[in-house]
Amino acid sequence: MSSHAPLDGKVAIVTGSGRGLGLAYAQELARHGAAVVINDVDDATAAEAVSTIEAEGGRAVAVALPVGPTETAKQLVQAAVDTFGRLDILVTNAGVLRDTVLWKMSDDDFDTVINVHLRGTFTCVREAATYMRANEIPGRIICIGSPTGQRGNFGQTNYAAAKAGIVGMVRTWALELKKAGITANAVIPVAATAMTATVPYFAAAVEADEKGEPMPAFFRHDLGFGTSDDVAGLIAYLASDAAAAVTGQAIGIGGDRLQLWSHPEAVATAYHEGGWSYDDLSTGFADAAGELQPVGEKFPPLPEELQRPAPSGR
Repeated sequence: MSSHAPLDGKVAIVTGSGRGLGLAYAQELARHGAAVVINDVDDATAAEAVSTIEAEGGRAVAVALPVGPTETAKQLVQAAVDTFGRLDILVTNAGVLRDTVLWKMSDDDFDTVINVHLRGTFTCVREAATYMRANEIPGRIICIGSPTGQRGNFGQTNYAAAKAGIVGMVRTWALELKKAGITANAVIPVAATAMTATVPYFAAAVEADEKGEPMPAFFRHDLGFGTSDDVAGLIAYLASDAAAAVTGQAIGIGGDRLQLWSHPEAVATAYHEGGWSYDDLSTGFADAAGELQPVGEKFPPLPEELQRPAPSGR
């Protein structure tokens, strides 16, 4: 650990940090001096994550509970305060997937994803912000979104709704917490995960990552697709004093690419005296609206040398 680390004396909670992206975030915060509360649903996974941080000279403690209930949020904040004396940073990363098309999605599929992603973000941020405000701590709230929440994705009604909702809440919290000096931002990561590992389009990138080799430039530059560590630097920056003026933003990162997502704005405006009747719209909508907005992610053709066959059974 650096003797002049930017997060020295800071304490962070990272939900869903037993493995994957969440673990990368927690490790990066610790490398920059923060003590970290690790959260996972599995005791052994959480304990192992703590060990990786302690092995590098960092400080961490585990809380093995599912995110969503208010009681979990309370215990996470209490663990930070009881173990390390305060709370400065919250990263809400915990999530689950229950992917299926609309007409096959059950109530449980929908509710499970909304409960962990959306309600879990809400309950944890509410608890952390309440503590920060009461103790006059200019804290940092960092919520993890997704390109799916920005553009939609086939088979992810529940996930898209949750991730879009998270960005909406972040914009609201940035307004509500500004006076207290607390920032709230959303990070939109694009990285190799257990989910992308099953997609043939990303197979060459995932292969390289698993071998510890650099990902091809097509993925890192053209797609902005990289490793978990490529995302972690942004988490540490937003958690620091250097980012005190950054709030209410949705920031994309992956591979070599950094993006600032726009807030929704009208892209076309037209007026019709007396209002718009059905007849007015049926004859004039195309001219008034102009080019319609695209939905979903549009990937460029995969270079031939990076193409891989789809796994059998897909």
